[in-house]
Amino acid sequence: MSKECLFIWYPKCTTCQKAKKWLDDNEILYEMRNIKEQNPTASELRQWWEKSNLPLRKFFNTSGLLYKSLGLKDKLSGMSEEEQFSLLATDGMLVKRPLVIAQDNVLVGFKEAEWEILTARC
Repeated sequence: MSKECLFIWYPKCTTCQKAKKWLDDNEILYEMRNIKEQNPTASELRQWWEKSNLPLRKFFNTSGLLYKSLGLKDKLSGMSEEEQFSLLATDGMLVKRPLVIAQDNVLVGFKEAEWEILTARC
């Protein structure tokens, strides 16, 4: 294993707990960061988004209470990329998790089949 991945999670999230167990079971080296205590910056989010090849909306925690209370389902399409990055940077609970940032890839959410690539990249 060449380089540690950055694992961004929320410890109370059961999906994040499953993802952490998967990383441990597969002996993936990682640096852990609690998204609630250390929210990603707009700059970090932009870098990760560019690496991910995903639509920006995939970085939003659409099932979260904050997302719903802000009515973002209807507002996101009218926001610029910069506005969306700035909004995501205001509160870690808006960001889809877990996130794994590898040297050349970013994974958003936990889908075990997608995470298999980490065994070769972290």
